[in-house]
Amino acid sequence: MDPATAAMGSLLPKLFELLHGEYKLQKSVKKDVEFLEREMRSIDAALRKMAMVPRDQLDDNSKIWANDVRELAYEMEDVVEHFMVDVQGFEPAANPDGFKGFMKKVANLFTKGKARHQIADAIKGIKDQVQQVADRRDRYKMDDVEATLAASTIVDPLDPRLMVQFKDHRELVGIEGPRDELIKRLADEDDCVSKQQLKILSIFGFGGLGKTTLARAVYDKIQAEFVCKAFVSVGQKPNLKNVLIGILLRIDKASCHNVTLLDEVLLIEKLRELLTNKRYLIIIDDIWDLSSWDIIKCAFTNSKCGSKVITTTRIFEVAKEAGDIYKQEPLSHGRSKELFCMRLSIGKSKRPYHESVKISEKILQKCGGIPLAIITIASLLASKPVTDWPGVYDSIGFGNEDNKEVDTTRKILLYSYYDLPYYPRLCLLHLGIYPEDYEIKKDTLIWKWVAEGYVHEEPGKGLFEVGERYFNMLIDRSMIQAVERPYYSIIYACRVHDLVLDMIHFLSEDESFVTASNSNRTSPRTNARRLAINNEVVEQDGSVANTSMQQVRLYSATMCHFTMLPLLSNFKALRVLALEECTFMGSERSVKLEDSPYHLNYLGRLIHLRYLGFSDRLVGFSLPGISMPLILKVPEEIGDLRFLQVLDLGRTGIKKLPQSVGRLTQLKCLRFGGSSMEVLDCTNLTSLEELQLHLVSPDFLKGLVKLKELRKFSLHFEEEHENMLFKDLMGHVANLQKLQVIMVNCRYSTQKEKNCRYQPRPKPWSDYAGSVALGHLRHLTVNGLLWAASVD
Repeated sequence: MDPATAAMGSLLPKLFELLHGEYKLQKSVKKDVEFLEREMRSIDAALRKMAMVPRDQLDDNSKIWANDVRELAYEMEDVVEHFMVDVQGFEPAANPDGFKGFMKKVANLFTKGKARHQIADAIKGIKDQVQQVADRRDRYKMDDVEATLAASTIVDPLDPRLMVQFKDHRELVGIEGPRDELIKRLADEDDCVSKQQLKILSIFGFGGLGKTTLARAVYDKIQAEFVCKAFVSVGQKPNLKNVLIGILLRIDKASCHNVTLLDEVLLIEKLRELLTNKRYLIIIDDIWDLSSWDIIKCAFTNSKCGSKVITTTRIFEVAKEAGDIYKQEPLSHGRSKELFCMRLSIGKSKRPYHESVKISEKILQKCGGIPLAIITIASLLASKPVTDWPGVYDSIGFGNEDNKEVDTTRKILLYSYYDLPYYPRLCLLHLGIYPEDYEIKKDTLIWKWVAEGYVHEEPGKGLFEVGERYFNMLIDRSMIQAVERPYYSIIYACRVHDLVLDMIHFLSEDESFVTASNSNRTSPRTNARRLAINNEVVEQDGSVANTSMQQVRLYSATMCHFTMLPLLSNFKALRVLALEECTFMGSERSVKLEDSPYHLNYLGRLIHLRYLGFSDRLVGFSLPGISMPLILKVPEEIGDLRFLQVLDLGRTGIKKLPQSVGRLTQLKCLRFGGSSMEVLDCTNLTSLEELQLHLVSPDFLKGLVKLKELRKFSLHFEEEHENMLFKDLMGHVANLQKLQVIMVNCRYSTQKEKNCRYQPRPKPWSDYAGSVALGHLRHLTVNGLLWAASVD
């Protein structure tokens, strides 16, 4: 029921704004809207009760009713937002004097009057539908549904513990023994000649045992002994071309010019050329079928340099074909208990106190030594009193049945999902838009949650901070896996375990929450609301083309060819548009280089848009001496997107932003990596919480003082402005009391870089920091020539 409740959560604030904003509704219309708000709040209460019950425990009438409510809520929100834009989005331009100004005023009045008549008609039709839905609720007694799971309250995760817990997960309990045994098996040969042969070893076992963790432990331990090394994941629905490119990028990034233009055969030839006469270590993680392995293994040469290849798989036939098999076993009972206690934060040398020993033993027995199951259930129990543990055990469905290990893990995951508070549960379902084994950037993910309406403000906290709490909670409950930034002990991204992602897809497809598509899946539903296209190279079966974009609220494309991207004019209700690592491939003959491959001509018409993101290594078409980015220009009409909250253009071919961006008063996150020094007027962007600009002039700082909500900013300055940078910057940030992250970089010439020796010192930052009180500051990075001492 979560998607239906999510739709209501997005609609109700809009109805409130419509009633209490300056929209000058007709009396009869206002009365109807008041009726709608009352009824929809009542329906929302019923939905929230139903959301606490696993979907498979609801009857068919309840499911159908909830689906109808969801679609009705989406329709209502679209109507209300259209009206808001029509009434407020046609203000006359500045200096409205003369005949042109008079005509604009007349047109504006006509447009507003027309909009009020249209919403009056639309509200009447919606009122009838809402009344029918309310009658069915009473008829089927939806309010009488009893939740079989206790509703949990949001418990703030203990953020200082996150890194400790993450390290425990990564290292696990008893991993040193299997790691060392694997290393020994890789090295053991009878003679020196055999030791120089290519050695391939496969880690085999069912899901949740920690095969990837073990392979990573081996990789981290011995990688320094090899010239070339790579760790890549294949996944259940692989794009083998991307897998081969991934190996290439990790082995020799400098030689990877134009690799997106190569087919699999040419990529294999290039890999063999690079690996010949080299000692290499390559981990191929999560292989599901023999055909994938048969192709990948062609890239590995045997130059008798002592190279090693490790694969991980759940499929015995794949492991047998790959070579020597290491069968990963579940943890012993003692190790299981140790991991269980560690995750409960009781301590490595302690055991659960006597009240919980009996139920703990029963839970561990059913977990069967599966690390993922143990970690997940322990994470769940850590937030509950011991008296609730028997109820958790029974609710998971163990009973007296003897379940298989994977079924047990799946039940634990489902129970952990339903135990999550409402909004973090939606945030977890959102992860279904990403492909398998994908590294999901934390900040980008949280801003998508904000744009989707899954994050709501709390007293004293901004939207990002609340979303970050949800992110930490999902880590704390072991629903997602944290990814650290090397050397800094900072969680900057996450991954989703295969079993968790399978659960997300199951729940999403069952409730039409996210429709994920790739070349190995069936065609998307024609009524998809959230459409995710992953790992698509070229449109072949028309599955995307046959999907109606009229109702799509989220469109996400990851690692796709640009021909998979529909025209913006096809969208009518789009809230989120996100393109990550999408490629444009072609030939000089087939492409006019003066044209942008993906046009944003209709961008200004996407009036509902909250999130616009083209980022994260967006790859363009390139030939020797020719660069062709996927997107070249943002139209001036972007300023018409009055609901836009996130504009992420971190890594694109866009050189400058139009000045109309300064009109986006609801913007909360602005990232732009262009090189233009043209000053962007940000003085009206008072809702900004995050600001990242690549190059700005000192004049830009004058408007910074008005951005009171700013939580994070990252700025790059030209070398000639650096001396005044620190003094001016300190004077302005002194008034930004919500700042938590400051990153300042100076771009300097190569010649001056050669003449400098980097010696970090407290000045000049400390010269100006004395008068600055930034009590919320958590991270500070300052790089520039003032941190360097001249060799001369």
